[in-house]
Amino acid sequence: MIDYKPFWETLRQSGETTYTLVTRHRVSGATIDKLRNNKPVNTTTLDGLCGIFECALQDIVRYVPDEKGKGGISAGGSGEE
Repeated sequence: MIDYKPFWETLRQSGETTYTLVTRHRVSGATIDKLRNNKPVNTTTLDGLCGIFECALQDIVRYVPDEKGKGGISAGGSGEE
């Protein structure tokens, strides 16, 4: 599972707020909601957040294995062959 807990710590340490992300950096409210609820966001969004905070990807996101120890790809696969 992808977890955005590091994002919230990075946000806190940066002095930015969700309000300034939306108003100054044009991050959508829907994106903030996805981060808050550990929902999928695309790599362009992650790249933009790393740019805003001038940080590495691991300062935004972390991988946490699920309870069953299976990562796996959901139905439909990864699109890679």
